[in-house]
Amino acid sequence: MPDKPTTPSLPTAVRLARPTASRRLFLGAGMSALGALALAGCGANSATSSGSGTATAGGTLRILTSETDINWDPAKSQSMPMTSLALVHRRLTTWSLAPGEPVALVPDLATDTGTVSPDGLSWTFTLKEGLVLSDGTPLTSAHIKHGVERSFAPALAGGLTYHKALLAGATDYEGPYEGKHLDSIQTPDESTIVFQLTRAFGDWPWIVAQGAFAPVPEGDDPATYTASPIASGPYVVAQAAQGSSVTLERNPHWSADTDQVRLALPDTIVFELSQDESTAAQRLIADSGKDRTAFGADRVSAAQLAQVSANPAAKERLATTPDGGPATYLAINVERVTDPQVRQAIAHAVDKAAVVAALGGELGAVSASTLITPGIPGRQDYDPYPTDPGRAASLLQGKEVPSLVLLTQNSAAHQAVAQAVEQSLKEAGLSVTIDAQTSEAFNERATQGDGSTYDLAIASWNPDYPSANANIQPLFASSEIGGGGHNISRYSNERVDAAIAEAAANLDTEAARAQWAELDRTIAQDVPVVPLAFRRNSFLRGSGVQGFSVESYPGYPSYQVVGVSGS
Repeated sequence: MPDKPTTPSLPTAVRLARPTASRRLFLGAGMSALGALALAGCGANSATSSGSGTATAGGTLRILTSETDINWDPAKSQSMPMTSLALVHRRLTTWSLAPGEPVALVPDLATDTGTVSPDGLSWTFTLKEGLVLSDGTPLTSAHIKHGVERSFAPALAGGLTYHKALLAGATDYEGPYEGKHLDSIQTPDESTIVFQLTRAFGDWPWIVAQGAFAPVPEGDDPATYTASPIASGPYVVAQAAQGSSVTLERNPHWSADTDQVRLALPDTIVFELSQDESTAAQRLIADSGKDRTAFGADRVSAAQLAQVSANPAAKERLATTPDGGPATYLAINVERVTDPQVRQAIAHAVDKAAVVAALGGELGAVSASTLITPGIPGRQDYDPYPTDPGRAASLLQGKEVPSLVLLTQNSAAHQAVAQAVEQSLKEAGLSVTIDAQTSEAFNERATQGDGSTYDLAIASWNPDYPSANANIQPLFASSEIGGGGHNISRYSNERVDAAIAEAAANLDTEAARAQWAELDRTIAQDVPVVPLAFRRNSFLRGSGVQGFSVESYPGYPSYQVVGVSGS
């Protein structure tokens, strides 16, 4: 959909194409599922739970997951660059995670993280020498080009699609299967690939770490490729039974000499699918047999966290994000709540401690005050609207505020957060009605509708890559209002749009981070949202699993460095 009009003299905040049903937004969808976040109150342990033994090459690692299937087609996957998909597929760049350190961008298939032209419109990557696909074919730039082009095919929709709005000439492109190709992806030789962008975009090296930039040879069948993909990573899909299990075995053509991130320690990795989360946690708590060399891909639930906290042996094997991660927030529909002082009063009135309690206490979440989430480089911690009922009352004095509709999803956990917010606002003298909807109805009204049915909404956000751009632009650019966009506050500020465009185009990483931090504060002055809590994720491993830790961002363990001992 075209951008909404802005003042001609100001840059337009360009919409980045993304799937509407993604893990980033709305408690209850994928990574944002609040139901799994109603965690039990107990003391938060260290982020690192790597084990005392030494991980060695060999053995079988088991990953217990509630997922019924894993899509191994890189064009359709939203898998993060350090979880399941990256065991099979490499990309031009990738993420490197270390305990206590922020996520680092590092070369993967490329020799570096890209060379940009002075105008910021052209990015060039050179492939490492000696790269070979799992079928024995030397990996070339043509494989990368085909991998990106096929992600535009309608049959392969579902993956992250930031690149679709950034590659020049790609507006109406629908993939290579009818012989059409993108001129904005050039392969002057077998080891060089050049991307031409529509506008300067400093975060492009993060974008090429996403699934669409995995190599795929021509001649693939989009309908069946997920079942037997050609691997560039250390493992191949050896067996897959939907709803039951997936077994990965070593790729004999992968070389550790070309891969600085993946340790590829286990000989075999088995995903046990369709696992009941509670049962899987109980197995890991018991820590017997094959479960000693297994870990849970799902966050530990409230009941199990309480049980783990009372079990010293199990608690040692629990990894928890240290500073929280994804943000739970209260969106204020600024088209309906138009008085800035009323929005400020709402921000001061919300008891964030009550929200944290609704999320299970200090192991479940920490209170939030910023728009940029923990673990994102350049984030500055500050609190413009601390909980202050007296200040809220003063701001509301003499004002007549109509009854407010608080839109939420109809799960018990969503409603618990909504009720905490409702209670705070009622104590400030505001009338609030909770409107609980199914996730589908919520998404339809919040992202597709005209905003006329709600004043407030409970939502959550986890950026797809560790840049404040991925926090700020999707939630606050005016181009993201309606049409499936995630600006559910319906916030529109031309100067903010201009500043977003300027920061996104900045090729100086440190300078861009300062711009995003300033934007965090600037937007907060208009109070389109009230940050409520940064939730914590906890994961449990067996005693034979080594190299297992979780950082605030991305809030999930890196599958690339995990090994087993005593298997």
